[in-house]
Amino acid sequence: MRIAALAAFAVFAMAALRAMACDGANCTDSATEAQLRRFVSDPHRNAANAARDRYRHPVETLKFFGLKQDMTVLEIWPAAGWWTEFLAPTLEQKGRYIAGQVSSSGEGSDAFHKLLSSDAARFGKVQEVVFTPSGGVPEASVDLVLTFRNLHNWMADGQERQWIAAMFHVLKPGGYLGIEEHRASDRAPQDPKARSGYVREDFARRLFEAQGFKFVAESEVNSNPKDTKDYPGGVWTLPPTFAAGDKDRAKYAAIGESDRFTLLFQKPK
Repeated sequence: MRIAALAAFAVFAMAALRAMACDGANCTDSATEAQLRRFVSDPHRNAANAARDRYRHPVETLKFFGLKQDMTVLEIWPAAGWWTEFLAPTLEQKGRYIAGQVSSSGEGSDAFHKLLSSDAARFGKVQEVVFTPSGGVPEASVDLVLTFRNLHNWMADGQERQWIAAMFHVLKPGGYLGIEEHRASDRAPQDPKARSGYVREDFARRLFEAQGFKFVAESEVNSNPKDTKDYPGGVWTLPPTFAAGDKDRAKYAAIGESDRFTLLFQKPK
């Protein structure tokens, strides 16, 4: 009886731990994960995009953010659509994928339009909008906001607080925000303009908390200890940009893409 009672308690304790661990982070259900893996492995994906999976860890990152296939998801500034290739088909049947462009034209938008028109079966239900701090998505209408390596651009324009406030505005109470950004060294002050492309993790966290977000969790899934973060051309010296051209290209290729922090925040219920 005592062994049975202990076993029952162990099962209960494990269930409780899983419930606590599923408060936003690592909360993706098995069906959504299966869909993600299917579309990430799709042979129709852009080959150059797929080659970056080893640096960007799409399934692991989206699992950490708690993606579910019945969510309304807003991706800020999807550029040419790297994440769109599997977010759109994963959310197509039960959810909604909103591509929040910063303008209706330009190099990034044109590449994105080309992607959407290339395969109506995968991208026909993508809702493309112009999303800025002034509006574009209704208040409290989104379950999950995603932003990948955009914070340094907003800092360069002095608009980081306005963008964070806009993301807070469109999230439902209890909704989540996942951010990935090039991680600066914590041994030097933060450049307010982030001219190198790198942002201190503690600085970013304070920015989001100051706008009302609650910090939930961090992940090292996109970390890269080889990144020394001291390049004359900033983070763009590394792949995939290779801003220095052929100069020391093999050296930078061996480093790989940048060291990145991956954070999850929640809009309080």
